[in-house]
Amino acid sequence: MEFAYFPNCGLISLLVATVDGKTVEVGMVGNEGVAGVASAVGLTISPLRQLVQISGDGFRITVKNLQNLLESTPQFQMALSRYAVVQGMQIAQTAACNRLHDAGERLARWLLMAADRVDSSSLPVTHDFLATMLGTDRPSVSLAAKILQRKKIIEYRRGTLEILNRKKLESSACECYKVIRQFNSVLQLP
Repeated sequence: MEFAYFPNCGLISLLVATVDGKTVEVGMVGNEGVAGVASAVGLTISPLRQLVQISGDGFRITVKNLQNLLESTPQFQMALSRYAVVQGMQIAQTAACNRLHDAGERLARWLLMAADRVDSSSLPVTHDFLATMLGTDRPSVSLAAKILQRKKIIEYRRGTLEILNRKKLESSACECYKVIRQFNSVLQLP
């Protein structure tokens, strides 16, 4: 890793890839965090791939400069350490979710998490993309999206998904969304 990225807006997916080229999303980073957080503790490699899913802007810092900055600013070091732990908990919760919950619940969770990070109810996503992120096939995503659309919770137009009723979407998500949201609430410094 050469850089750490601090998005102001947009969405970066954290992916795990298998030898045969399959990928699954295990976390996401928006304006609440940093992509490449492992570099803050001196690691130069990571099994996670970082892929910008929704474009935006942000800041980039070299690993060396980040480490120098952390040494001179203990509060920033504490904030980044908290974020690293929270990101680890998010990754663990997402792994459990991907294994234990159905595609519809996972889709609702993902949409809520993405909307939170980009601060928008409109998401430029395709069913193929969502299938990759959720570790499932496209027909499962299409069926889950159709159910949410029939209930007037979302509206899907080619390449764009609009959240119409956030409260109902939260009810459609598994408990993982609330758990991950609780993790993020501890990021605030006392």
